[in-house]
Amino acid sequence: MEWTIDKRPAYPVLKVKLSPGEKVSSEPGAMMLIKGNVKIETKSGGLLKGLARKLMAGESFFLNHYYAGPGGGEIWFVPGVPGDIEAINLSGEAWIVQDTSYLAHHGDIDISIAWRGMKGLLAEGELVWVKAQGHGIIWVNSYGAIEKITVNAGEKVVIDNMHFVAMPANVNYKIVKVGGLKTFFLGGEGLAVEVYGPAEVLVQTRILPPLARLLARFIRTR
Repeated sequence: MEWTIDKRPAYPVLKVKLSPGEKVSSEPGAMMLIKGNVKIETKSGGLLKGLARKLMAGESFFLNHYYAGPGGGEIWFVPGVPGDIEAINLSGEAWIVQDTSYLAHHGDIDISIAWRGMKGLLAEGELVWVKAQGHGIIWVNSYGAIEKITVNAGEKVVIDNMHFVAMPANVNYKIVKVGGLKTFFLGGEGLAVEVYGPAEVLVQTRILPPLARLLARFIRTR
């Protein structure tokens, strides 16, 4: 398997070349085009896990799986919003990913859910993140550019909840409230992810709610 990311940073395209017998999986709707001999199958990845992703993490119930036949093939994947794509190499460990950032994966990787606590319900109305564990590569996408933050042992970093993209599942963190009640209900901030080092965290430089509010000013309502 070979892969590249082109058209960075604003409009990236993940291009995956598969040898015969290899497979790559993605969220439905991520595929841009297919070259060569590729068979597509849509599966839930396990009924209970698929249902949990759909109901609790906001992800699709199904995943698309692309299998390369004789001669191999190539698949291009694109995110749903302008931003970036980052590859995470897994060697048996688990990572947690915000519910809209999973794009695709290759290898022996299990896609499930991770509990984020009751404050997660207040953060975005959802209780879980997506969890990826196994051996291979997972590609995540963002709205805006992806920044990699290193938190050293003994340090702490507070990340706006909606700017979070991904981090290892064994990182010590908690969901916290930033500021008082006025900030929570009227300000731009309110809940955040408090991460304790050592840790490596991926964040995004933009979030969608401000864009949605801006667009709403120009959309007529009946």
